[in-house]
Amino acid sequence: MQGILDWGVNVILWLQQFSPALDLPFRVFTFLGEEDFILLLVPLIFWCVERRVGARMVILFLFSTYLNSVAKIVAAQPRPFEYDERVRAIVEATGGGLPSGHAQSTVVVWGFLAAKFRRTWLWIVAGLLMVFVPLSRVYLGVHFPTDVLGGCLIGALLLVGYLWLQPRAEALLEKGGLAWQLGLAVVVPLVLLVIMLPVADDSIISAMGVLLGGGVGLALERQWVRFASGGVWWKQVLRLALGVAVVFALRFGLKAAFGDAEPLWLFRLVRYTVMGLWFSLGAPWAFVKIGLAGRETR
Repeated sequence: MQGILDWGVNVILWLQQFSPALDLPFRVFTFLGEEDFILLLVPLIFWCVERRVGARMVILFLFSTYLNSVAKIVAAQPRPFEYDERVRAIVEATGGGLPSGHAQSTVVVWGFLAAKFRRTWLWIVAGLLMVFVPLSRVYLGVHFPTDVLGGCLIGALLLVGYLWLQPRAEALLEKGGLAWQLGLAVVVPLVLLVIMLPVADDSIISAMGVLLGGGVGLALERQWVRFASGGVWWKQVLRLALGVAVVFALRFGLKAAFGDAEPLWLFRLVRYTVMGLWFSLGAPWAFVKIGLAGRETR
């Protein structure tokens, strides 16, 4: 393993000889794989473009985030700048390095969007991002080449499995009814969280909180609201602006309100559960009530 990591260091050092000339473009590419960017992309798809695709994408992304965090805990591999002092960390990065969360998220999110919308231009964008986001992580000194390859492999396997399983799982959920849907929405994220709780990092807790709130909200939204994600462009823009503003208000407002209340993991879980409920139920209900969205008739 040391030989592989030493080879990875040499690759990084070769790439970093082009710094600082390429710092800005690679910072941009790495931002496109950031969790914060994806958490803006998901509401855009769900609230403004196609509700069904957005709902399926957020579930895939949250499971991917959970699996990535678990894999990093198990692998416990250092970052390149921690392994060799010659490597510069051009951006900040914490936690384990293997597998790369940016690479994995890029494959599952953009691969899913390309597979669902089936647009040539979207396949091209997805392909470019699947190359340059992982490459940016190596250039910036926060991942070994093997880290990004591992992230891409896990992401690809997860994406293929999800695309195969998703229609079958949805059919069973619809057949089971609301009680079955709510039960799974509560039990699955809580069980996954309990399994990892002794060593869970913030990413695991946040992802399971959003999955809990989002899953409950998605089931209730179909029963009570049934909002339509289409409409005129200016209503879509207002929906996104209002919805995201509330997301940030909840994220930072609840954090300030809870402060350092113990146990920290529980209050973090509550905070992200509320955010998930707003995303999937509160925002669609508000959009319909104030006339920014219509209702589906079926």
